[in-house]
Amino acid sequence: MDVRSVPTISYAAALRVVAAAVNHAEGMGVPVNVAVADPGGHLVAFARMDGAAFFSSSVAQDKAWSVAAFNGLPTHAWIDMIKDEPSLLHGLPPRPRLTIFGGGVPLTVDGQVVGAVGVSGGSEAEDLQIAEAGAGALS
Repeated sequence: MDVRSVPTISYAAALRVVAAAVNHAEGMGVPVNVAVADPGGHLVAFARMDGAAFFSSSVAQDKAWSVAAFNGLPTHAWIDMIKDEPSLLHGLPPRPRLTIFGGGVPLTVDGQVVGAVGVSGGSEAEDLQIAEAGAGALS
């Protein structure tokens, strides 16, 4: 087959993910940036909460991109995969946009990756928790 169909998140669903993540972050008192990307890593929806660091806006987008670029691999999974591989540990992190710390998770529907959400602005654990809350909007 020369062509394949790729399920992708809709704008309406991306907005639900952003809203769920922002709502969770507000409850934690953590101002963050939230980015939702399609399976190709292209930005679909984005929010920068009041008080969230401007720098973190690009980090959130890079987290979503990183998940999409590796077919749904969460960003927090990277370090355990490469920590014992010196060439990967030193060679991969400097690659543009690749982010290997928590806060980026896949968005799935019926077991298929339809996009990714990236969160940045809190601690790694907070970003991951907020991203997972956002992803839960699709469940």
